[in-house]
Amino acid sequence: MNKPTDLQHDLERSLPAIASISSSLSQSQGFSPYFLSPEKRKVISDVRRTFCLFVTFDLLFISLLWIIELNTKDGIQKNLKDEVVKYKFKSSFFDIFLLALFRFVVLLLGYAVVRLRHWWVIAVTTLVSSAFLIVKVILSELLTKGAFGYLLPIVSFVIAWLETWFLDFKVLTQEAEEERWYLAAQAAASRPLLYPQALSEGQFYSPPESFAGSDNESDEEGTGRKALTAQEKEYVRQGKEAMEVVDQILAQEENWKFEKNNASVVWYFDFGDVVYTFEIPFHGKTFILKAFLQCSPELVYQEVILQPEKMILWNRTVAACQILQRIEDNTIVSYDVAAGAAGGVVSPRDFVNVRRIERRRDRYVSSGISTTHSLKPPLSKYVRGENGPGGFIVLKCPSNPRVCTFIWILNTDLKVKPVPGSWHSSPGGSGVPGPCSWIPAATGVVPYQTLPWRGSGGG
Repeated sequence: MNKPTDLQHDLERSLPAIASISSSLSQSQGFSPYFLSPEKRKVISDVRRTFCLFVTFDLLFISLLWIIELNTKDGIQKNLKDEVVKYKFKSSFFDIFLLALFRFVVLLLGYAVVRLRHWWVIAVTTLVSSAFLIVKVILSELLTKGAFGYLLPIVSFVIAWLETWFLDFKVLTQEAEEERWYLAAQAAASRPLLYPQALSEGQFYSPPESFAGSDNESDEEGTGRKALTAQEKEYVRQGKEAMEVVDQILAQEENWKFEKNNASVVWYFDFGDVVYTFEIPFHGKTFILKAFLQCSPELVYQEVILQPEKMILWNRTVAACQILQRIEDNTIVSYDVAAGAAGGVVSPRDFVNVRRIERRRDRYVSSGISTTHSLKPPLSKYVRGENGPGGFIVLKCPSNPRVCTFIWILNTDLKVKPVPGSWHSSPGGSGVPGPCSWIPAATGVVPYQTLPWRGSGGG
Protein backbone atom coordinates (compact mmCIF):
# COMPACT_ATOMS: atom_id res chain seq x y z
CA MET A 1 0.00 0.00 0.00
CA ASN A 2 1.27 3.44 -0.87
CA LYS A 3 2.01 5.57 2.19
CA PRO A 4 1.58 9.36 1.84
CA THR A 5 5.00 10.84 2.47
CA ASP A 6 3.61 14.09 3.83
CA LEU A 7 1.48 12.30 6.41
CA GLN A 8 4.35 10.05 7.42
CA HIS A 9 6.60 13.10 7.84
CA ASP A 10 4.01 14.76 10.10
CA LEU A 11 3.66 11.58 12.13
CA GLU A 12 7.39 11.28 12.59
CA ARG A 13 7.53 14.81 13.98
CA SER A 14 4.67 14.19 16.39
CA LEU A 15 4.86 13.06 20.01
CA PRO A 16 7.96 14.40 21.72
CA ALA A 17 7.13 12.58 24.96
CA ILE A 18 8.29 9.25 23.57
CA ALA A 19 9.25 7.46 26.74
CA SER A 20 6.06 8.35 28.53
CA ILE A 21 3.98 7.16 25.60
CA SER A 22 5.85 3.89 25.26
CA SER A 23 5.38 3.17 28.95
CA SER A 24 1.69 4.00 29.05
CA LEU A 25 0.96 2.12 25.83
CA SER A 26 2.45 -1.07 27.17
CA GLN A 27 0.23 -0.87 30.26
CA SER A 28 -3.02 0.31 28.67
CA GLN A 29 -5.83 -2.12 27.98
CA GLY A 30 -7.09 0.09 25.20
CA PHE A 31 -4.09 -0.48 22.88
CA SER A 32 -3.24 -3.81 21.37
CA PRO A 33 0.43 -4.84 20.95
CA TYR A 34 -0.60 -5.82 17.43
CA PHE A 35 -0.10 -2.20 16.42
CA LEU A 36 3.14 -1.59 18.26
CA SER A 37 5.27 -4.54 17.21
CA PRO A 38 5.69 -5.60 13.57
CA GLU A 39 6.49 -9.18 14.50
CA LYS A 40 3.30 -9.39 16.58
CA ARG A 41 0.96 -7.99 13.95
CA LYS A 42 -1.72 -10.38 12.80
CA VAL A 43 -1.02 -12.18 9.55
CA ILE A 44 -4.52 -11.36 8.38
CA SER A 45 -6.89 -8.78 9.82
CA ASP A 46 -10.23 -9.70 11.35
CA VAL A 47 -12.24 -7.94 8.65
CA ARG A 48 -10.23 -9.64 5.87
CA ARG A 49 -10.76 -13.02 7.52
CA THR A 50 -14.51 -12.33 7.56
CA PHE A 51 -14.34 -11.53 3.85
CA CYS A 52 -12.58 -14.83 3.16
CA LEU A 53 -15.26 -16.68 5.11
CA PHE A 54 -17.91 -14.97 3.01
CA VAL A 55 -16.14 -16.05 -0.19
CA THR A 56 -16.10 -19.61 1.15
CA PHE A 57 -19.79 -19.33 1.93
CA ASP A 58 -20.35 -18.24 -1.68
CA LEU A 59 -18.87 -21.51 -3.02
CA LEU A 60 -20.59 -23.73 -0.46
CA PHE A 61 -24.00 -22.12 -0.94
CA ILE A 62 -23.89 -22.34 -4.73
CA SER A 63 -22.69 -25.94 -4.43
CA LEU A 64 -25.56 -26.79 -2.09
CA LEU A 65 -28.14 -25.27 -4.43
CA TRP A 66 -26.65 -27.15 -7.40
CA ILE A 67 -26.69 -30.46 -5.49
CA ILE A 68 -30.34 -29.90 -4.57
CA GLU A 69 -31.11 -29.24 -8.24
CA LEU A 70 -29.27 -32.43 -9.28
CA ASN A 71 -31.23 -34.52 -6.76
CA THR A 72 -34.62 -33.95 -8.40
CA LYS A 73 -36.69 -36.18 -10.71
CA ASP A 74 -34.22 -38.55 -12.43
CA GLY A 75 -31.77 -38.77 -9.51
CA ILE A 76 -28.42 -37.18 -8.78
CA GLN A 77 -26.25 -39.62 -10.79
CA LYS A 78 -28.15 -39.25 -14.07
CA ASN A 79 -28.49 -35.49 -13.75
CA LEU A 80 -24.80 -35.17 -12.86
CA LYS A 81 -23.86 -37.12 -16.01
CA ASP A 82 -26.16 -34.97 -18.15
CA GLU A 83 -24.86 -31.67 -16.80
CA VAL A 84 -21.14 -32.51 -16.51
CA VAL A 85 -20.26 -35.27 -19.00
CA LYS A 86 -22.84 -34.16 -21.58
CA TYR A 87 -22.46 -30.48 -20.76
CA LYS A 88 -24.60 -28.05 -22.75
CA PHE A 89 -24.34 -24.33 -22.23
CA LYS A 90 -28.07 -23.77 -22.68
CA SER A 91 -29.31 -26.35 -20.18
CA SER A 92 -26.55 -27.07 -17.61
CA PHE A 93 -25.99 -25.50 -14.19
CA PHE A 94 -22.46 -26.90 -13.99
CA ASP A 95 -20.90 -23.71 -15.34
CA ILE A 96 -22.54 -21.64 -12.56
CA PHE A 97 -20.84 -23.90 -10.02
CA LEU A 98 -17.53 -23.48 -11.88
CA LEU A 99 -18.07 -19.71 -11.80
CA ALA A 100 -18.40 -19.83 -8.00
CA LEU A 101 -15.28 -22.01 -7.83
CA PHE A 102 -13.45 -19.46 -10.01
CA ARG A 103 -14.37 -16.64 -7.62
CA PHE A 104 -13.33 -18.74 -4.62
CA VAL A 105 -9.89 -19.62 -5.98
CA VAL A 106 -9.02 -16.20 -7.39
CA LEU A 107 -10.26 -14.18 -4.40
CA LEU A 108 -8.63 -16.36 -1.76
CA LEU A 109 -5.40 -16.43 -3.75
CA GLY A 110 -5.40 -12.65 -4.08
CA TYR A 111 -6.67 -11.57 -0.66
CA ALA A 112 -5.76 -14.47 1.66
CA VAL A 113 -2.52 -15.85 0.23
CA VAL A 114 -0.96 -12.81 -1.45
CA ARG A 115 -2.95 -10.39 0.78
CA LEU A 116 -3.35 -7.69 -1.85
CA ARG A 117 -4.69 -4.28 -0.81
CA HIS A 118 -6.23 -3.30 -4.11
CA TRP A 119 -9.63 -3.81 -5.66
CA TRP A 120 -8.52 -4.97 -9.12
CA VAL A 121 -8.77 -8.72 -8.34
CA ILE A 122 -12.39 -8.58 -7.21
CA ALA A 123 -13.16 -6.21 -10.07
CA VAL A 124 -12.07 -8.96 -12.48
CA THR A 125 -14.08 -11.70 -10.76
CA THR A 126 -17.21 -9.55 -10.51
CA LEU A 127 -16.94 -8.43 -14.14
CA VAL A 128 -16.47 -12.01 -15.38
CA SER A 129 -19.32 -13.30 -13.20
CA SER A 130 -21.74 -10.55 -14.21
CA ALA A 131 -21.00 -10.83 -17.94
CA PHE A 132 -21.22 -14.63 -17.94
CA LEU A 133 -24.49 -14.73 -15.98
CA ILE A 134 -26.14 -12.10 -18.18
CA VAL A 135 -25.18 -14.02 -21.34
CA LYS A 136 -26.23 -17.29 -19.69
CA VAL A 137 -29.71 -16.00 -18.85
CA ILE A 138 -30.22 -14.53 -22.32
CA LEU A 139 -29.08 -17.53 -24.37
CA SER A 140 -29.87 -20.53 -22.17
CA GLU A 141 -33.02 -22.51 -21.50
CA LEU A 142 -32.62 -22.46 -17.71
CA LEU A 143 -35.80 -20.48 -17.18
CA THR A 144 -37.82 -23.47 -18.38
CA LYS A 145 -36.43 -25.63 -15.54
CA GLY A 146 -38.56 -24.09 -12.85
CA ALA A 147 -37.45 -22.31 -9.68
CA PHE A 148 -33.77 -23.30 -9.91
CA GLY A 149 -33.54 -21.75 -13.36
CA TYR A 150 -34.16 -18.40 -11.68
CA LEU A 151 -32.57 -19.03 -8.30
CA LEU A 152 -29.01 -20.07 -9.17
CA PRO A 153 -28.18 -17.20 -11.58
CA ILE A 154 -29.74 -14.58 -9.31
CA VAL A 155 -28.02 -15.84 -6.15
CA SER A 156 -24.66 -16.06 -7.92
CA PHE A 157 -25.03 -12.53 -9.30
CA VAL A 158 -26.05 -11.01 -5.94
CA ILE A 159 -23.30 -12.73 -3.95
CA ALA A 160 -20.63 -11.60 -6.42
CA TRP A 161 -21.65 -7.97 -5.95
CA LEU A 162 -21.96 -8.33 -2.16
CA GLU A 163 -18.34 -9.52 -2.11
CA THR A 164 -17.32 -6.44 -4.07
CA TRP A 165 -19.14 -4.10 -1.71
CA PHE A 166 -17.73 -5.76 1.41
CA LEU A 167 -14.13 -5.62 0.17
CA ASP A 168 -14.26 -2.05 -1.12
CA PHE A 169 -16.23 -0.41 1.69
CA LYS A 170 -15.18 -2.53 4.67
CA VAL A 171 -11.93 -4.45 4.21
CA LEU A 172 -9.78 -1.96 2.30
CA THR A 173 -11.13 1.09 4.16
CA GLN A 174 -10.66 -0.36 7.64
CA GLU A 175 -7.19 -1.75 6.87
CA ALA A 176 -6.10 1.63 5.50
CA GLU A 177 -7.15 3.27 8.78
CA GLU A 178 -5.37 0.60 10.82
CA GLU A 179 -2.22 1.07 8.75
CA ARG A 180 -2.25 4.82 9.40
CA TRP A 181 -2.81 4.12 13.10
CA TYR A 182 0.10 1.69 13.07
CA LEU A 183 2.41 4.23 11.39
CA ALA A 184 1.45 6.77 14.05
CA ALA A 185 2.21 4.30 16.83
CA GLN A 186 5.54 3.38 15.26
CA ALA A 187 6.44 7.07 14.90
CA ALA A 188 5.64 7.48 18.58
CA ALA A 189 7.49 4.43 19.87
CA SER A 190 10.49 3.79 17.63
CA ARG A 191 12.19 7.18 17.18
CA PRO A 192 13.34 8.31 20.64
CA LEU A 193 16.62 9.76 19.35
CA LEU A 194 14.78 12.44 17.39
CA TYR A 195 13.59 14.05 20.60
CA PRO A 196 16.39 14.78 23.06
CA GLN A 197 13.96 16.57 25.41
CA ALA A 198 11.67 13.58 25.91
CA LEU A 199 10.33 12.96 29.35
CA SER A 200 11.80 10.14 31.39
CA GLU A 201 9.91 6.86 31.54
CA GLY A 202 6.86 6.90 33.75
CA GLN A 203 6.90 10.69 34.16
CA PHE A 204 4.27 13.17 33.05
CA TYR A 205 4.72 16.88 32.55
CA SER A 206 2.39 18.48 35.09
CA PRO A 207 1.91 22.19 35.79
CA PRO A 208 1.74 23.44 39.37
CA GLU A 209 -1.64 23.68 41.04
CA SER A 210 -3.52 26.84 40.11
CA PHE A 211 -6.31 28.66 41.85
CA ALA A 212 -9.13 30.29 39.96
CA GLY A 213 -9.03 34.05 40.20
CA SER A 214 -5.53 34.27 41.62
CA ASP A 215 -3.71 37.51 40.89
CA ASN A 216 -0.23 36.65 42.07
CA GLU A 217 0.98 35.03 38.87
CA SER A 218 3.91 36.80 37.29
CA ASP A 219 4.74 36.60 33.62
CA GLU A 220 7.53 34.18 34.36
CA GLU A 221 5.34 32.30 36.89
CA GLY A 222 8.25 31.28 39.03
CA THR A 223 11.73 32.23 40.09
CA GLY A 224 14.94 30.95 38.63
CA ARG A 225 13.53 30.65 35.10
CA LYS A 226 14.55 32.51 32.01
CA ALA A 227 12.62 35.66 31.17
CA LEU A 228 9.95 35.26 28.52
CA THR A 229 10.24 37.01 25.19
CA ALA A 230 7.56 39.38 23.99
CA GLN A 231 6.08 36.67 21.76
CA GLU A 232 6.07 34.14 24.59
CA LYS A 233 4.32 36.63 26.86
CA GLU A 234 1.72 37.06 24.13
CA TYR A 235 1.13 33.30 24.06
CA VAL A 236 0.70 33.30 27.86
CA ARG A 237 -1.77 36.17 27.58
CA GLN A 238 -3.78 34.35 24.90
CA GLY A 239 -3.87 31.22 27.03
CA LYS A 240 -5.09 33.14 30.09
CA GLU A 241 -7.79 34.87 28.05
CA ALA A 242 -9.00 31.53 26.72
CA MET A 243 -9.04 30.18 30.29
CA GLU A 244 -11.11 33.17 31.44
CA VAL A 245 -13.68 32.55 28.69
CA VAL A 246 -13.88 28.86 29.61
CA ASP A 247 -14.43 29.79 33.28
CA GLN A 248 -17.19 32.21 32.25
CA ILE A 249 -18.89 29.50 30.16
CA LEU A 250 -18.77 27.06 33.08
CA ALA A 251 -20.18 29.71 35.43
CA GLN A 252 -23.21 30.19 33.15
CA GLU A 253 -24.25 26.54 32.92
CA GLU A 254 -27.88 27.46 33.61
CA ASN A 255 -27.86 29.41 30.32
CA TRP A 256 -26.65 26.50 28.19
CA LYS A 257 -29.18 25.48 25.58
CA PHE A 258 -29.90 21.76 25.38
CA GLU A 259 -29.42 20.31 21.89
CA LYS A 260 -29.32 16.52 22.03
CA ASN A 261 -28.68 13.53 24.23
CA ASN A 262 -26.49 10.69 22.92
CA ALA A 263 -27.24 7.56 24.92
CA SER A 264 -24.74 4.78 24.27
CA VAL A 265 -23.92 1.30 25.51
CA VAL A 266 -20.19 0.54 25.63
CA TRP A 267 -18.86 -2.82 26.79
CA TYR A 268 -20.09 -3.43 30.33
CA PHE A 269 -21.78 -0.18 31.30
CA ASP A 270 -24.17 2.43 29.96
CA PHE A 271 -23.14 6.02 29.55
CA GLY A 272 -24.60 9.00 27.79
CA ASP A 273 -23.35 12.40 26.78
CA VAL A 274 -25.39 15.57 26.47
CA VAL A 275 -24.73 18.30 23.92
CA TYR A 276 -25.49 21.94 24.68
CA THR A 277 -24.90 25.19 22.82
CA PHE A 278 -23.93 28.61 24.10
CA GLU A 279 -23.45 31.91 22.28
CA ILE A 280 -20.10 33.63 22.90
CA PRO A 281 -19.77 37.28 21.83
CA PHE A 282 -17.49 37.68 18.79
CA HIS A 283 -17.14 33.90 18.46
CA GLY A 284 -20.70 32.72 17.79
CA LYS A 285 -22.20 29.36 18.67
CA THR A 286 -20.15 27.13 20.93
CA PHE A 287 -20.91 23.44 21.44
CA ILE A 288 -20.55 21.92 24.89
CA LEU A 289 -20.43 18.19 25.46
CA LYS A 290 -20.90 16.89 28.99
CA ALA A 291 -20.37 13.24 29.87
CA PHE A 292 -19.97 11.01 32.91
CA LEU A 293 -16.92 8.73 32.81
CA GLN A 294 -16.25 5.68 34.93
CA CYS A 295 -12.55 6.29 35.41
CA SER A 296 -10.51 8.47 37.73
CA PRO A 297 -10.05 12.16 36.87
CA GLU A 298 -6.29 11.79 37.29
CA LEU A 299 -6.20 9.16 34.55
CA VAL A 300 -8.09 11.38 32.12
CA TYR A 301 -5.85 14.29 33.11
CA GLN A 302 -2.66 12.35 32.40
CA GLU A 303 -3.76 10.61 29.20
CA VAL A 304 -5.80 13.36 27.54
CA ILE A 305 -4.81 16.78 28.90
CA LEU A 306 -1.12 16.36 29.71
CA GLN A 307 -0.28 14.42 26.55
CA PRO A 308 -2.12 15.96 23.58
CA GLU A 309 0.48 14.39 21.29
CA LYS A 310 -1.04 10.97 22.02
CA MET A 311 -4.30 12.02 20.39
CA ILE A 312 -3.29 10.33 17.14
CA LEU A 313 -3.12 6.99 18.95
CA TRP A 314 -6.73 6.93 20.10
CA ASN A 315 -8.52 9.37 17.78
CA ARG A 316 -8.29 8.28 14.16
CA THR A 317 -9.75 11.56 12.91
CA VAL A 318 -6.49 13.28 13.91
CA ALA A 319 -3.66 12.68 11.44
CA ALA A 320 -0.87 14.44 13.38
CA CYS A 321 -0.37 16.31 16.64
CA GLN A 322 2.85 18.07 17.58
CA ILE A 323 3.94 20.36 20.40
CA LEU A 324 5.70 23.27 18.71
CA GLN A 325 6.88 25.06 21.84
CA ARG A 326 6.61 24.80 25.61
CA ILE A 327 6.35 28.36 26.87
CA GLU A 328 6.29 27.67 30.62
CA ASP A 329 4.71 25.27 33.08
CA ASN A 330 1.14 26.09 32.11
CA THR A 331 1.36 27.09 28.45
CA ILE A 332 2.23 25.25 25.22
CA VAL A 333 1.74 25.86 21.50
CA SER A 334 0.58 22.82 19.53
CA TYR A 335 -0.02 21.93 15.90
CA ASP A 336 -2.83 19.53 14.91
CA VAL A 337 -3.88 18.06 11.56
CA ALA A 338 -7.45 16.79 11.18
CA ALA A 339 -7.94 14.14 8.49
CA GLY A 340 -10.28 14.77 5.58
CA ALA A 341 -13.89 13.67 5.76
CA ALA A 342 -16.85 12.68 3.58
CA GLY A 343 -14.73 10.82 1.06
CA GLY A 344 -12.52 13.80 0.31
CA VAL A 345 -15.34 16.38 0.10
CA VAL A 346 -13.94 18.01 3.24
CA SER A 347 -10.18 18.33 2.80
CA PRO A 348 -7.69 17.99 5.70
CA ARG A 349 -7.53 20.92 8.10
CA ASP A 350 -4.65 22.05 10.29
CA PHE A 351 -4.70 24.15 13.46
CA VAL A 352 -2.14 26.06 15.52
CA ASN A 353 -3.37 26.40 19.10
CA VAL A 354 -2.06 27.92 22.29
CA ARG A 355 -3.07 25.75 25.24
CA ARG A 356 -3.15 26.60 28.91
CA ILE A 357 -3.34 23.82 31.51
CA GLU A 358 -4.35 24.33 35.14
CA ARG A 359 -4.75 21.96 38.08
CA ARG A 360 -7.31 23.03 40.63
CA ARG A 361 -8.65 21.46 43.79
CA ASP A 362 -11.89 20.28 42.21
CA ARG A 363 -10.99 20.02 38.52
CA TYR A 364 -8.42 19.87 35.77
CA VAL A 365 -8.73 22.42 32.94
CA SER A 366 -7.12 22.65 29.51
CA SER A 367 -8.16 25.72 27.54
CA GLY A 368 -7.07 26.72 24.06
CA ILE A 369 -7.51 29.13 21.20
CA SER A 370 -6.03 29.51 17.73
CA THR A 371 -2.78 31.42 17.33
CA THR A 372 0.12 31.69 14.88
CA HIS A 373 3.64 30.31 15.07
CA SER A 374 6.68 30.80 12.86
CA LEU A 375 7.33 27.06 12.68
CA LYS A 376 3.95 26.34 11.10
CA PRO A 377 2.86 28.91 8.54
CA PRO A 378 -0.24 28.05 6.46
CA LEU A 379 0.41 25.22 3.99
CA SER A 380 -1.19 24.75 0.59
CA LYS A 381 -1.99 21.08 1.27
CA TYR A 382 -4.17 21.96 4.30
CA VAL A 383 -6.96 24.43 4.96
CA ARG A 384 -6.05 26.42 8.07
CA GLY A 385 -8.91 26.12 10.56
CA GLU A 386 -9.51 28.40 13.52
CA ASN A 387 -10.47 27.51 17.07
CA GLY A 388 -12.29 29.94 19.30
CA PRO A 389 -12.01 29.71 23.08
CA GLY A 390 -12.63 26.15 24.24
CA GLY A 391 -11.05 23.16 25.86
CA PHE A 392 -11.38 20.17 28.17
CA ILE A 393 -12.56 20.19 31.79
CA VAL A 394 -12.36 17.16 34.08
CA LEU A 395 -14.47 17.59 37.21
CA LYS A 396 -13.63 15.51 40.26
CA CYS A 397 -16.36 13.68 42.14
CA PRO A 398 -16.14 14.45 45.90
CA SER A 399 -17.75 11.16 46.91
CA ASN A 400 -16.08 8.77 44.46
CA PRO A 401 -12.48 9.24 43.23
CA ARG A 402 -12.96 6.56 40.55
CA VAL A 403 -15.44 8.55 38.46
CA CYS A 404 -15.47 12.02 36.94
CA THR A 405 -17.42 14.38 34.71
CA PHE A 406 -15.87 15.38 31.42
CA ILE A 407 -16.82 18.63 29.65
CA TRP A 408 -15.67 19.50 26.16
CA ILE A 409 -16.14 23.10 24.98
CA LEU A 410 -15.82 23.32 21.21
CA ASN A 411 -15.78 26.43 19.02
CA THR A 412 -14.18 25.60 15.70
CA ASP A 413 -14.37 27.21 12.28
CA LEU A 414 -13.39 24.61 9.66
CA LYS A 415 -13.64 27.17 6.85
CA VAL A 416 -16.43 25.34 5.04
CA LYS A 417 -19.44 26.97 3.44
CA PRO A 418 -22.43 26.76 5.80
CA VAL A 419 -25.45 24.71 4.73
CA PRO A 420 -28.76 26.35 5.71
CA GLY A 421 -30.52 24.42 8.44
CA SER A 422 -27.43 22.41 9.39
CA TRP A 423 -25.20 22.54 12.47
CA HIS A 424 -22.73 24.55 10.41
CA SER A 425 -25.11 27.43 9.80
CA SER A 426 -23.97 29.43 12.84
CA PRO A 427 -20.75 31.45 12.89
CA GLY A 428 -17.92 29.62 14.54
CA GLY A 429 -19.75 26.30 14.56
CA SER A 430 -18.10 23.20 13.20
CA GLY A 431 -20.63 20.52 14.03
CA VAL A 432 -21.76 18.65 17.08
CA PRO A 433 -19.18 16.36 18.64
CA GLY A 434 -20.35 12.79 18.86
CA PRO A 435 -20.44 10.30 21.72
CA CYS A 436 -17.60 10.73 24.16
CA SER A 437 -16.43 7.10 23.90
CA TRP A 438 -12.95 8.11 22.77
CA ILE A 439 -12.03 9.37 26.24
CA PRO A 440 -12.54 5.96 27.85
CA ALA A 441 -10.67 4.50 24.88
CA ALA A 442 -7.72 6.77 25.57
CA THR A 443 -7.63 5.74 29.21
CA GLY A 444 -7.95 2.03 28.52
CA VAL A 445 -11.42 1.68 30.04
CA VAL A 446 -13.23 0.44 26.94
CA PRO A 447 -12.32 -0.56 23.37
CA TYR A 448 -11.70 2.12 20.76
CA GLN A 449 -14.63 3.84 19.08
CA THR A 450 -14.18 6.57 16.49
CA LEU A 451 -15.26 10.15 16.85
CA PRO A 452 -17.65 11.09 14.02
CA TRP A 453 -16.42 14.69 13.80
CA ARG A 454 -13.28 16.11 12.22
CA GLY A 455 -12.11 19.09 14.29
CA SER A 456 -8.99 19.43 16.39
CA GLY A 457 -10.75 20.31 19.63
CA GLY A 458 -8.78 23.40 20.53
CA GLY A 459 -8.19 22.21 24.08
